[in-house]
Amino acid sequence: MEVGRLAARFREILGDAGVITDRQQLRTYECDGLAVYKTTPAIVVLPETAEQVAGVVRVCADEGIPYVARGSGTGLSGGALPRADGVLVVTSRMRRILEVDIPNQRAVVEPGVFNLAVTKAAEPDGYYYAPDPSSQQICSIGGNVAENSGGAHCLKYGFTVNHVLGLEVVTPDGELVQIGGKAADHPGYDLLGAFIGSEGTLGIATKVTVRLSRAPEEVRTLLAAFDSTDDAGTAVSAIIATGVMPAAIEMMDALAIEAAEAAVHCNYPEGAGAVLVVELDGPAVDVAHQFAAVERHCRDAGAFEIRIAQDAEERTLIWKGRKSAFAAVGRISPAYIVQDGVIPRTALPDVLRSIDRLARESGIRVANVFHAGDGNLHPLVLFDDAEQGAEERAEEVSGAILDLCIEHGGSITGEHGVGMDKSKFMSRMFTDDDLDTMQMLRCAFDPRGLCNPGKVFPTPRLCGEAPGVHKGAHPLQEAGLAEMF
Repeated sequence: MEVGRLAARFREILGDAGVITDRQQLRTYECDGLAVYKTTPAIVVLPETAEQVAGVVRVCADEGIPYVARGSGTGLSGGALPRADGVLVVTSRMRRILEVDIPNQRAVVEPGVFNLAVTKAAEPDGYYYAPDPSSQQICSIGGNVAENSGGAHCLKYGFTVNHVLGLEVVTPDGELVQIGGKAADHPGYDLLGAFIGSEGTLGIATKVTVRLSRAPEEVRTLLAAFDSTDDAGTAVSAIIATGVMPAAIEMMDALAIEAAEAAVHCNYPEGAGAVLVVELDGPAVDVAHQFAAVERHCRDAGAFEIRIAQDAEERTLIWKGRKSAFAAVGRISPAYIVQDGVIPRTALPDVLRSIDRLARESGIRVANVFHAGDGNLHPLVLFDDAEQGAEERAEEVSGAILDLCIEHGGSITGEHGVGMDKSKFMSRMFTDDDLDTMQMLRCAFDPRGLCNPGKVFPTPRLCGEAPGVHKGAHPLQEAGLAEMF
């Protein structure tokens, strides 16, 4: 790739300020939130409009150059890892909230808009945006779409896919197309569902139409402290079994609590082996009734202390420890791997005991923070990267945790995506036929394999990951399905 010539073509589209080729500046973008994988891109471009994104992609398509889209860079699976021989398309300058349509409960935003900014824009009218990743103060909507991000309240409200109704997308050949819109449902194939969670392999979202939710009449939050994760897990099972649907049930173990205390001084109960953060919302009468049941189940399961937030300030303090947990671990460990897997709720005690055994046998500490209500685990595997062999042992433990999830009927990812980090585990969950079928869809959008190549799939498949590689007729053409797209 001739960097100078390609950069000149991009400057015609973006101006000098929109193109980065300086080696030191490029290193700013060498990884996302998972710093285990690092690659310095050949060129970084910073478009400000959808038309500029389309222009950049057309140049890449014309030159046969691979490219990767990146938002705020808070992803935790290496999904926005650049290519050394490619272009990194950074959407962080596309931060306009284009419309807040309260009568229709919709908002239209650009991909670089921070998640929490959508709620702040709708808040004065009594609305909010429900998906709330822990990084919501800095993670961008475009990245949320790519990864189908969830958050603490996904138990009741679902993931990004449940709240996005329309997308403007730049396809891998540089065309601007609209998928969905403001309507609740659209005829035809569910291309919206296919695109959300595709991890940037099908195109780049340039506008996102989201659903706004009415702020609940009542919100109540409690913090329950237990001697062990087993006791806390018993409380979770009891709450869900009664038919109560909390907005959130979050669990942290002792090591995660230690990290949060060191970082944000959240003042969780001393000596707790685990804490639950339980939040209910909805009509005041319903919340009052359900809250009493939740409190009872926590006490029956052995909670030795229960704190109930009396106002918004106390609620924020309770959530502060949980929301800061990932970053807080840096206070007690020089380096760590954030893992993400899903198991049935009933398997929580067995899996947590197995994780503890893995940690003790390997000498690698593991802090557990997770969405207990839907079994979405976020083990934080701690290690000292200055110690020889520590990173390799941490990666082994991390992989073994994912194997545990699969063995118990779960999944290798709940909301962080596959990216680079988990691609090697895809074949443990899916057969070759499964993976080939998934790749057929990807090839229908991007037959040349230029759009975020090398992610999600363990090996090049069907139409190939390498630019320009395409062997024979497209599988969808052979199946007579190419006209779908």
